[in-house]
Amino acid sequence: MKKLSVLMMLAVVGMMLCDLLTPPRVVSDVAVTAVKAKAAPAIPRPEVSPFEQAVEIIKKYEGMHSPGHWPLVGYGHKVLPGEKFSRKRTLSEKEAEALLRKDLLKNCAVFREFGADSLLLGVLAYNIGSGATMRSSVVRKLREGDRNIRGNYIAHCRYRGKVHNQIKRRRIEEFENLFVEEEVAGTSHKRMPYRRNKSYLPGLAFYEQ
Repeated sequence: MKKLSVLMMLAVVGMMLCDLLTPPRVVSDVAVTAVKAKAAPAIPRPEVSPFEQAVEIIKKYEGMHSPGHWPLVGYGHKVLPGEKFSRKRTLSEKEAEALLRKDLLKNCAVFREFGADSLLLGVLAYNIGSGATMRSSVVRKLREGDRNIRGNYIAHCRYRGKVHNQIKRRRIEEFENLFVEEEVAGTSHKRMPYRRNKSYLPGLAFYEQ
């Protein structure tokens, strides 16, 4: 009887030691889950079209205009004769962005003969006017087939005759994100190699009709 009790005690002790030496099942499951998670491919972020980039750059540097900036409203829209905008109310974000897009599309349409470059020219025109842009050395060089326009484009950064650092930063950001320098389908233009977007056509489809 004593021998049986000793054997039972040894069996119990053995089971306890086995439990202590065996890693918990949950640890193994966590490890497997971690490996699976690490191996899972990352979900790609959707690309932002050049047109949307242009919209964001304009919003960044123009800022929302208040009634004190009249006759400018929204993101730098100049109120035209016959337009009914309140002098006392700031446009909502939705209203201001819709107006920005409408103005930018109109400016781009003015330069549609330049293909993919019409977006960059339209963005410049949004700030300095389409007439000044059309008369600029930037347009002259593009007409001549000279794409070395970086210096000419950035030079449009003066305010009251002096270089304005914030406007200069704006020109640089516009140029580096929107200038075309490598082959683009359907055009003879080129896009800079460090551009994040794969195609300009979706962003230009709004006014290439």
